[in-house]
Amino acid sequence: MDTAISPELATKAERDDLLTLGVEEEYLLVDAAEPRAAEAVDAVFAELPGELRDGVQHEYYRTQIEVASPPQLELDELAASLHRLRSGVAAAAERAGVRLVAVGTAPATGQNARIVDDERYHRMRQRFGDLSPGQGMCGTHVHVSIPDPETGVQVLNHLRPWLPVLQAATANSPLFGGRDTGYASWRSMMWERWPTVGPTPYLRSHEHYLTLIGDLEASGAMLDAGMLYWYARLSASYPTVEIRMGDVMPTADDAVLLAALARALVGTLLNEVRAGIEAPDVEHPLLMAAHWRAAHDGLEGLNIDMATREPRPAWRLLRQLFDYVRPELDRHGDLATVTALMGRLHEHGTGAARQRAMLASGASVGDVVDELARATRGEPENPPID
Repeated sequence: MDTAISPELATKAERDDLLTLGVEEEYLLVDAAEPRAAEAVDAVFAELPGELRDGVQHEYYRTQIEVASPPQLELDELAASLHRLRSGVAAAAERAGVRLVAVGTAPATGQNARIVDDERYHRMRQRFGDLSPGQGMCGTHVHVSIPDPETGVQVLNHLRPWLPVLQAATANSPLFGGRDTGYASWRSMMWERWPTVGPTPYLRSHEHYLTLIGDLEASGAMLDAGMLYWYARLSASYPTVEIRMGDVMPTADDAVLLAALARALVGTLLNEVRAGIEAPDVEHPLLMAAHWRAAHDGLEGLNIDMATREPRPAWRLLRQLFDYVRPELDRHGDLATVTALMGRLHEHGTGAARQRAMLASGASVGDVVDELARATRGEPENPPID
């Protein structure tokens, strides 16, 4: 599966002034009978059909696997691609004797996983030590096309105030080590241990962006540009803005909703950049507080309204974002789909809320993992246990 944009798609996007869209998702591999993570990535790769291999790759730990959709213009094509990848990799995992689970952190207890036998990963482990103990952290990355890097940097500035509420909508890791951590996204808290994780700074230009990358490499805080783990960055491989603060989400439809909102947001902000509207220079500590609140509360609690600097219901802020980007949703033909998916999210809650609802109804951590595996593959969700 080719993850580079085709000339035909690029021509159509330019002709119709539309933005392409792609999604990367990381998953956890879990034992077939128990909820603990399993170091089975090589066995799963051996079972992958040839037509999926170009879209699947290793991650840091042997308990993880990552997929990347091809760039798309149509939301239904993106949904079909994610469903195909999830079901295909899930089937390969089952043939290898494990399960594929879309969850931010390993919910059950288990031994710390070993890293994949890769030269770069070994260098990372040697330099940074045990910054991510456990069995793997799994996120979602959304790529949206931009016309050029200089414009992309200005989009990054405009994105900063909006990313906490998108992070809240992705929360899908309340459990770790067999217990509720008190956070909707425990992955977010574990991930922040790495030195370059955090909100994107306010950037003066693309030259400033490149200078910061060089300075961070020289400092030893990262080995290369691939370790620039800001919540939004310019992709090092594609002409895109990469939005990367979220947990991997339980279903492909959840991921499609995030991707559609991200594209509409980038499209809206591109219009502001072209109109010469300056991005608000939101203070870094306030952004940090908002991202912490997103990790703690998820979408079911509060977050910070960046315009008033006051806490407000996170769902209301997400609805505000929806209203703000509605013209771009409509222009890309995504409005009806996103309206339906927003309604579903409002009814069922985030992945974190769904997991907690199961536990409150008497389910075990093993039951939660079983349900997550079904949701990952695309099977209908079971009703909560009475």
